[in-house]
Amino acid sequence: MTVAQDLIAKAERREALFGIIGLGYVGLPLAVELGRAGFRVLGYDVSRRVVDGLNAGHSHIKDISDADLQEVLKAGRFEATADPARLGEPDAISICVPTPLGKYKDPDVSYIVAATEAVTATLRRGQAVILESTTYPGTTREIMLPALESTGLRVGEDFFLAFSPERVDPGNERYHTRNTPKVVGGITEACRRVCCALYQPAIDSLVPVSSTEAAELVKLLENTFRSVNIGLVNEMAIVCEKLGVNVWEVIDAAATKPFGFMKFTPGPGLGGHCIPIDPHYLAWKMRGLNYKTRFIDLAGEVNTEMPVFWVRQAIEALNRHSRSMRGSKVLVLGVAYKKDIDDMRESPALDIIRLLEQQGAQVSYHDPHVTRFSEDGHEFRSVPLTEEAVAAADCVLIVTDHTAIDFAMVQRAARLVVDTRNAMGRLA
Repeated sequence: MTVAQDLIAKAERREALFGIIGLGYVGLPLAVELGRAGFRVLGYDVSRRVVDGLNAGHSHIKDISDADLQEVLKAGRFEATADPARLGEPDAISICVPTPLGKYKDPDVSYIVAATEAVTATLRRGQAVILESTTYPGTTREIMLPALESTGLRVGEDFFLAFSPERVDPGNERYHTRNTPKVVGGITEACRRVCCALYQPAIDSLVPVSSTEAAELVKLLENTFRSVNIGLVNEMAIVCEKLGVNVWEVIDAAATKPFGFMKFTPGPGLGGHCIPIDPHYLAWKMRGLNYKTRFIDLAGEVNTEMPVFWVRQAIEALNRHSRSMRGSKVLVLGVAYKKDIDDMRESPALDIIRLLEQQGAQVSYHDPHVTRFSEDGHEFRSVPLTEEAVAAADCVLIVTDHTAIDFAMVQRAARLVVDTRNAMGRLA
């Protein structure tokens, strides 16, 4: 029996030990789903606080409840560790670490490099390594493969290397790790076959592709598609404002067409770890190949400018009420990057609050999911959403349309509302 056949057989019998590097928004849900499928899972994270909390049955991720975590803990199928020496134990290792942008919008792959070094230090014959972190095409082959092969082991024969992009959508109640189709591309055909066999018990649908580069590009296309289309409707919001037309009415009417149109909606800007960041990976890669990604760059410009657009709308709305932004009390509703989650990564609310303060506004915020946060050395705390608080504000600026917010009360009590999400329009 070959090494590949042995690993596939272990997966089929649920005898393979899975390792997860990075126990955040991607890694922890994957670990729980693998545990539910019958695998034993060893989760590794550099944060001792996260590791201790997980081993005690406390989840730090909103999409994974304590009960979800305790289910796999009590079954003896999950354990967290901060000891990198234990990475030699798993038969398969999924790397789920952050991939932020650098100062000049270039990919910061330092977390991938660190994870690769940790795996290389303990790599043994019969292991599969799967990168899930979003990155530019070529990362798996150009960064990970040389490091892992420096051990003298051969890819596709002694160990297996693949890329399988995460597709996590925080707060999505319909689609989660198990029922979201999973793309898998291997360095070799054997790598793809082995990694598909490893994921198959825990994922409803697998989508094999021909290479790691193809798999890496799939994720970038998905989020670039969204970025470009959001950029289009954000620009349409600006066009409609200049023409005195309701952009929400236009979009809703266009969405009645049963073919050839996909509904996207404007907003205060892009947030989260994927859409504001992922297109820059592709643009960066193409610059190295002497090609300018014009659609991507233009969409990024439009989306980045949306906080400025909405602050300008607030200034003009106050002016119409004979008020200056300087000295005005502005209540921001929602600071998470999208509704019904607590994730503030890249949230446009941060830019909006900063711009409001630069204009001299007295800014407070309410968010039922984010009780406090720090930005630029300033500590912010969510204020209770009462009729008195709303009535006391010179302007209420809706940034995130959380379900728990009583927008009907806001409509009754507010002197002035600037609505980036059409929350008021949906009350009719």
